[in-house]
Amino acid sequence: MSSIKIIALGGVRENGKSLYAVEVDEDIYVLDCGLVYPEEALLGIDVVIPDFTYLEENKNRIAGVFLSHGHADAVGALPYFLEHIDAPVFGTELTIELAKLYIKNANTGTDFDDFHVISPNTEIDFGTATIRFAKTTHTIPGSVAIIIKTEDGNIVYTGDFKFDQSASIEYQTNFGKLADIGEDYVLALLSDSTDAESHVENISDRKIAESILETFENAQGRIIVACVASNILRIQQIFDAAYEAGRKIHLTGAAIEDVVKIAMRLDKLTLPADDLIVTAKEVKQLPDEEVVILETGAKGEPIASLQKMAQGRHKLVKLHEGDLVFIATTPSTSMETAIARTKDMIYRAEAEVFEISSLQRASGHATPNELRLMINLLQPSFFIPIQGEYRSQLAHAEIAHELGIPHKNIFIPGKGDVVEIKNGRMSVTEQVPASNVLVDGIGVGDIGNIVLKDRKILSEDGIFVAVVTISRRLGKILSGPQIMSRGFVYMKTSEDLVQEASEIVTEVVESNLASKDFEWPKLKQEVRDSLSRYLFEKTKRRPVILPIIMEASNYKK
Repeated sequence: MSSIKIIALGGVRENGKSLYAVEVDEDIYVLDCGLVYPEEALLGIDVVIPDFTYLEENKNRIAGVFLSHGHADAVGALPYFLEHIDAPVFGTELTIELAKLYIKNANTGTDFDDFHVISPNTEIDFGTATIRFAKTTHTIPGSVAIIIKTEDGNIVYTGDFKFDQSASIEYQTNFGKLADIGEDYVLALLSDSTDAESHVENISDRKIAESILETFENAQGRIIVACVASNILRIQQIFDAAYEAGRKIHLTGAAIEDVVKIAMRLDKLTLPADDLIVTAKEVKQLPDEEVVILETGAKGEPIASLQKMAQGRHKLVKLHEGDLVFIATTPSTSMETAIARTKDMIYRAEAEVFEISSLQRASGHATPNELRLMINLLQPSFFIPIQGEYRSQLAHAEIAHELGIPHKNIFIPGKGDVVEIKNGRMSVTEQVPASNVLVDGIGVGDIGNIVLKDRKILSEDGIFVAVVTISRRLGKILSGPQIMSRGFVYMKTSEDLVQEASEIVTEVVESNLASKDFEWPKLKQEVRDSLSRYLFEKTKRRPVILPIIMEASNYKK
């Protein structure tokens, strides 16, 4: 009997940032290594990645990293993982190429090159377990479920998946293999919960393609398509529709160009015509009714770019009357406010908006009936819902119970929970570090709550600076106080407030200079406290107060 532990280091009680560790005896099998793009509250943060502390402490036990697909939520944190941990990485051809692209774009300086391309038929024997794969359907080719075959049974990780009976060959699920795995006995199933609450079934991708073509044929002016860069399936549908509608496509930004080049080189994306894609110069010479602009924005997210277009700040596109903005992605719940605000901006620019999600459900994740089918195919003894907010995990757990899995065999994990399966029972035995790690520029993990709080205050109430030069030897102020404000008040219309603030600083500084117990920290803190009380009394706002007090030690009368 093996010692089996399952640890969710990310991807639970949240959307994205998938990272799971399965321990079989002394070996650790890492499943996915994803990131999530920050919400608006994380001001200035580029991406959020999992905490690798536990894996770093046990890096000599890691057998490999196994990737389910090539989206950022599954491979985007790999550059930061590989900075500290040298472990082989396994994935399908497109997944590996996209992982390399993320590593290149992250500029972490790693020269890692231990990649292994697998197919859905690959089997790898590591001694404690054999790793197998099964082809699944998602919005990107090369998506697979990962199966860890132990002496106690199979542990199946679905990755992101859905079922689509009309999917093309490149995207078809291998139902037969999933059924065979179920017959071989599944000890535990870790299954995608993202859309477990949905009350609407996914429409087939064939129907989506027909809808996109109809939209393109009926549009009178330019079409600006907002799409996630790594959604290869949707990009293919847009290429096909543009060709059928007699339009040319311009790709904006390096992100989409890199992904398209990789997918085309691997024959995962095809151009219906060699001249379908045009340059920025060429697109300006075409009439509006022959133009499609495919926008993905920075880091593959298109919403911010659409806002720039609506406000006339985009480098290529300024929206005008007759334009149709086609949002060809289904936004997450956390993005609904941003989408609503963006749509309002687009209408103000006299353009129109059409969302693919307004008439039909077009998600890459399984709905309840599809989740039921996965459970019925695999018939697991133990069930762990992953990849989704807590409410989605809870809904998925209820689905599993409806299908006969007892509550004692179902566990909704939190980040860092160590779930052990032993002697026919599942229990949480301990917790390991699993906090969010914030990446800002080249800094990884150096931004904490205090810095974020300061950024929030700066964004809301601004900064108030008081500059004073003193001489402790003479016991007097030599120059200042000079008051400066950014984002707090307009100096020219707040002369009285600035004058009173200056007098307060003068009084505090002179009082401290006259004291026998002069201390720099005490002086600066008293300036902050006095100004804070006064400014809040006058404005009901609390700016960041920055006292800059300098000493002129060589000053002579």
